[in-house]
Amino acid sequence: MKIYGRNSVAEALKEGTTIDRLVVQKDLKDSGANRIIADAKSRGIKIFFRDKEYLDREVPARHQGFIAEVTDFKYCEVADILAAAEEKGEPPFIVILDGVEDPHNLGSVIRVCECAGVHGVIIPRHRSVSVNDTVVKVSAGAATHMKVAKVVNVNETIEDLKKKGVWIFCADMDGENVYSTDLTGAAAFVIGGEGGGVKRLTKTLCDRVVSLPVRGKVNSLNASVACGVVVYEKLRQDQYAKLDK
Repeated sequence: MKIYGRNSVAEALKEGTTIDRLVVQKDLKDSGANRIIADAKSRGIKIFFRDKEYLDREVPARHQGFIAEVTDFKYCEVADILAAAEEKGEPPFIVILDGVEDPHNLGSVIRVCECAGVHGVIIPRHRSVSVNDTVVKVSAGAATHMKVAKVVNVNETIEDLKKKGVWIFCADMDGENVYSTDLTGAAAFVIGGEGGGVKRLTKTLCDRVVSLPVRGKVNSLNASVACGVVVYEKLRQDQYAKLDK
């Protein structure tokens, strides 16, 4: 869906609407345009500068130099994820993405999580890919069944989850072997972005750091692959824990 016009786009930014792409007319230099552009940049929104003729073709109406493509995906709250776990009589099983920017990665993560019975995925509001059409397509329909919460501050969310008894695991290169770590019970797994991985401060807030054994020359895995390994290892441990009771 497209929204256009300065007031509409500015309001969408103010309300935290998920904007996948912002097209801005070239050579706009007034203070109002600059504020909108600066706000969009601070939120990590992709901005494309185009000639007025391009915008005229995109929207046959008065766009005032701004066209935003927004997603119709409905996000939930973290409380909804916890409620879903409680409703199933299961300890919370959550994945937290720390700055994943590739929509193919997010779509793959959502697909893995839905298959593994994860109760919800948490993503940051800023500097992270949103659930757009590409994500939905790559998820093979899983996005329609998975609860996804968008939060302002990942670190504060981690602290809140810890207070609720959720054990936080960070997936990183220098942690203990995931296969020899007890992952059972209420757990959330923090998966880092494609570039720098989990942020340093976020990592320090986690209860434990786990890593995957790597025997090749490349020392890290794709975010969605790493997510798949750790969530299925937890699923395996949970199943064996039930058998031992």
